[in-house]
Amino acid sequence: MLKFFFHHTPNPMKVALFLEETGLDFQLVPVDTLKGDQHTPEFRLINPNGKTPAIEDNGQRVFDSNAILMYLSEKTGKLGGKAEDRAELLSWMMFIATGLGPYSGQCVHFRQAAPKEGLEYAVNRYLREAQRHYEVLDSHLANREFIVGDEYTIADVAAWGWIDKANVVLGEEGLKPYPNLSAWFDKINGRPAALRAREIAKGIEFKTEFDEEARRAFFPSNYPKA
Repeated sequence: MLKFFFHHTPNPMKVALFLEETGLDFQLVPVDTLKGDQHTPEFRLINPNGKTPAIEDNGQRVFDSNAILMYLSEKTGKLGGKAEDRAELLSWMMFIATGLGPYSGQCVHFRQAAPKEGLEYAVNRYLREAQRHYEVLDSHLANREFIVGDEYTIADVAAWGWIDKANVVLGEEGLKPYPNLSAWFDKINGRPAALRAREIAKGIEFKTEFDEEARRAFFPSNYPKA
């Protein structure tokens, strides 16, 4: 059975949504990233990069959320869109993987986690880049239901994971300045599978306190190796 290594953060949530949309059988394996479970030797055999999500499919490891989505889509033949839209799908998957996700993550880090003194440039840089990626999506979604072609695909699944955190990334306004993106998000977020994905780890207690242990686990490169 497919093992799904999970923590309830944006990138693993993408995979949770795909699994719920497609009804694939899986075993959920909690990885408490605030406790540092992602740095254990056992987990590094699954993902050498020490991050969630990852899957193990009959001995085949796959890591990075967008790689997992593409792998599972190709394996199942689901949510991959039409053949004629393949180039467009790949383009938007890479836009999300290399732009929307990383800039959103860095925006959150510099706005909320990093010391503020002397970092005004970094805070502005990552906030503006996150906003720019939202603007690109908002413009693209004008008069469109979905990101690629005329059907729901893994591009929508991939974007949902981060757009779900718009208030955390951008601040109080969230999606208000992006009406097309907001309408798209409401549609995806209202799907029964999205509601089930939010409950995927129900009953599992993850650490919530962002203390020194959590900071060291989340930002290991900030600390010298022992």
